[in-house]
Amino acid sequence: MSKVKIFADSTSDLPAGWVERYDIGLVPLYVVFGDETFRDGIDITPLEIYRRVEAEGQLPKTTAPSPKDFMSAFGPYIDQGMDIVYISLSSKLSSTYQNALIAAAEYPEGRVHIVDSLTLCSGIGMLVMKAVRLAEQGWGAAEIAGQVAALRSQVETQFVIDTLDYLYKGGRCSGMQNIMGSLLQIRPVLKMVDGNIIPAYKVRGRKEKAVQLMLDNALADKDQMDEDLILVAHTLAEEEAHRLSVILREQTGVREVAVAEAGCVISSHCGPHTVAIMYARKSAAS
Repeated sequence: MSKVKIFADSTSDLPAGWVERYDIGLVPLYVVFGDETFRDGIDITPLEIYRRVEAEGQLPKTTAPSPKDFMSAFGPYIDQGMDIVYISLSSKLSSTYQNALIAAAEYPEGRVHIVDSLTLCSGIGMLVMKAVRLAEQGWGAAEIAGQVAALRSQVETQFVIDTLDYLYKGGRCSGMQNIMGSLLQIRPVLKMVDGNIIPAYKVRGRKEKAVQLMLDNALADKDQMDEDLILVAHTLAEEEAHRLSVILREQTGVREVAVAEAGCVISSHCGPHTVAIMYARKSAAS
């Protein structure tokens, strides 16, 4: 049986050092300011994005890797006789998944398996780590891809957004919504459902109130949590994310609670001081 290489893209937002530790292939998306194009996490950082947005008043655009980008990433491993499982950003948010499929079709059937995560950020990271563990246990690429696809609906992902400005500038809410949200101090909490970002609820008042509600919702689900991993992701909210990770570690039976800084794509759309909790529910057979 061929060895399996697990791939993700830069929106998977794994904790620092995990890509190297677990030998995960990573294909970057792009961040575009005018006629300047940067590879997410390689040529630009979230902090640099925020500085440019503040100075220029315009958000960058984000674009998917091309089929050629995927072929350049996959090719060396195919040449070594390895099979590939790539777990993509939700197909409902980006053309990344479709471009990966185009690339996969250039290789012999069964060598490259593409899985639509139907989520984003460290929610993808949850699925990536499941795939890594299965590969370590000797599972084949087709079996890993099938198992990851079966787990997608069990991943819970929620975000607390600190400001509506980035959503507004990115065309994701109207000007009136932005003004009213600011005046009323509305803190939107978003979640992933079937590959789409939807409002879970809106909290009026301080951001801490919304974060506490998100935490309470997660803790209410603790008996249904998969016991392997919880990921807490953030954009320039390290202290807050660490606090959440400590509480989750103390009050759940999950073996590992890790903190990840979200990359440039998530930062471009959600803005600074966003915080998120991702975990997987146990399967029905558990």
